[in-house]
Amino acid sequence: MRLRILFILLLCTFLFVSCKQEAKETKKTKETLEQPKTETSSKPSKKVLSPHTSTMAMIGDAHIHIDYSSPGVRDRIIFGGLLAYDKVWQAGAHMATWIETNKGLIIQGQELPKGKYGFFTIPSKDEWTIIFNSNWNQHGKDDYDEKDDILRFKVKPAISDNIKEHLEYKVSKISNDEGSISLAWEKVTVSFDFKVKE
Repeated sequence: MRLRILFILLLCTFLFVSCKQEAKETKKTKETLEQPKTETSSKPSKKVLSPHTSTMAMIGDAHIHIDYSSPGVRDRIIFGGLLAYDKVWQAGAHMATWIETNKGLIIQGQELPKGKYGFFTIPSKDEWTIIFNSNWNQHGKDDYDEKDDILRFKVKPAISDNIKEHLEYKVSKISNDEGSISLAWEKVTVSFDFKVKE
């Protein structure tokens, strides 16, 4: 009789432990199924080498907006190397850089009427030519035509010992109606002042 009771107790204990274990596994499976699925791509995301960016500022009543793609140096000689001297450059990567102003600007005694312009340069070792061109929507300098130039003038570049890895434009305030536009890349910075036309 005792053996029978002992056998029944052992059987009950075994069944209880088995049921508990099965309940645990069911719960674990349910939790796993309920977890949100995240798709993992086997391909690493490609780094953009020349990110598209812009800068803008208000100088008095003038809103000045510059839109460009910002290439990197990546251990290259840029001016006089990747970009030959004395050749037109779209002052950025991919599409031509453009500048828009809602007010006329006076630059080196010349007027740039309000509007949107392709911004080009001709880099050289001692002097750069700055160009505002009426054709603002073009790929690189593919469609550049000198006859569409609205304004041209020359500036002297500043050379630094430090490398600016990515091309960067800035619009800076000098006074309520005066400002400056600069571009810096590699060891070169080029800038020019302007006055907002009344």
